[in-house]
Amino acid sequence: MEPITIAGRRFESRLILGTGGAANRTHLEQAISASGAEMVTVALRRTDPSSPGGLLESLEKLGVSVLPNTAGCYTAEQAVRTARLAREALETDWVKLEVVSDPDTLLPDPVELLQAAEELVAEGFTVLPYTNDDPVIAQRLEEVGCAAVMPLAAPIGTGLGIRNPHNLRLICERSAVPVICDAGIGTASDAAQAMELGCSAVLLATAVTRAENPELMAHAMRAAVEAGWAAAHAGRIPKRFLAQASSPVEGVAEL
Repeated sequence: MEPITIAGRRFESRLILGTGGAANRTHLEQAISASGAEMVTVALRRTDPSSPGGLLESLEKLGVSVLPNTAGCYTAEQAVRTARLAREALETDWVKLEVVSDPDTLLPDPVELLQAAEELVAEGFTVLPYTNDDPVIAQRLEEVGCAAVMPLAAPIGTGLGIRNPHNLRLICERSAVPVICDAGIGTASDAAQAMELGCSAVLLATAVTRAENPELMAHAMRAAVEAGWAAAHAGRIPKRFLAQASSPVEGVAEL
């Protein structure tokens, strides 16, 4: 599998792991190691960067890059303020931008999201926005300078898998920046499908952290992303309405 480059940074793994929802620190560390992920997301509003022995210390020991997110923000103003705090606390300009519309669906608010993205890009942030599977919004986010777009497969934490593969493929085909499928992945076949549809990478959390065996599921997701990428680049056979013999019919002996 070829590495992925996002905003000039190269990653060998195309799987990004979220840290929310883990039952305990040991399970999370085992899952991150098994996933092979080189970058993990952290909700700054739920993490104390100054806490000794905290999550950030564990991530540093594992040698993974931290991608702060703006989870829990409902307005552009809240998201921009959270991103600035993350830059100060973690010394990174990278941010996974989340601006959701309501607590029941956790669906992205496209108006607030676009406004926040414009402000953060103007301030020099490398912005990776969590967005709907809407090709128009994805295009707008790319046009304002986002380093990647992160359309959802399904609402956060649902595990429903990819609800609109047509739109996801359309976003991938029209985008000049990496497309990272984010949220709604339930199992390994969902991750493989996202890669087969043309995604550059997959970001997931709940599917691993709340699995019965997080470490084993992380291993499965890693294999699925690699398999999906390989299948997408191997050239699948066309779908046919009627059967077609796999062996040639010429030269078959007459009986």
